[in-house]
Amino acid sequence: MLITTERLLLRRFRAADAPVLAEYRSDPAVARYQSWDAPFPLLRAETAVANFMASDPGKPGWFQWAIERAADKLLIGDVAVHLHDNLLQAEVGFTLATPYQKHGYATEAVSAVLDRLFRLQGLHKVTGECDARNTPSAALMERLGFTLEGRLREQTYLKGEWTDDLIFGLLATEWLKDT
Repeated sequence: MLITTERLLLRRFRAADAPVLAEYRSDPAVARYQSWDAPFPLLRAETAVANFMASDPGKPGWFQWAIERAADKLLIGDVAVHLHDNLLQAEVGFTLATPYQKHGYATEAVSAVLDRLFRLQGLHKVTGECDARNTPSAALMERLGFTLEGRLREQTYLKGEWTDDLIFGLLATEWLKDT
C-alpha cells in the first residue's frame, strides 16, 4: 500500500494526520481553487481522514494518498484518485502545503500515482480538472504529459463566482510510451 519515490512516501492516511491536514487546508492560498473553504476545522479534518482511511485504492470511488517527505516524515500534501466504476478510468487531483510548493514534490507524487494507475492497475485513461486561473496546477498536468481536452466555460460556482474549468486527459499509451 506504499508508493516510494526518491524523496517521498505516498501512504494511506492515519488518524494522527488530521491536524496537519486541517492546517494546510486552512491556508487561504491552498484553498483558493479547491471545493473547501478556509479555515478547515480540525473536526472536519478528522472526519475527512476517517473517510480516507476507510477507502480502498483498488475499488471504485475516491482514495486519498498522503504525501510524506521521506527525509523527515512530514505530511506535506495529498493526491486524490477517483477510480471509476469500470476500473479503467480515474480522475486525479492534488494538494500541497504552501511551504512545499515549487520544489517538484507535487510532480514527483502525481507521477508516482500515475505510474501505479497505468502500470499496476492497468487503467486506460486518467483525467484532471482545475480552475482555469490555477496556472500552476494546469502547468503540472502539462509537464506530466496530460493533454488539454477542453475548457468548460463558467462550469463551477465556487466561493461566490462562476469559474471556468480546464479538462486534461492522459492515456495509458501516452504514459507508457514516455516513461
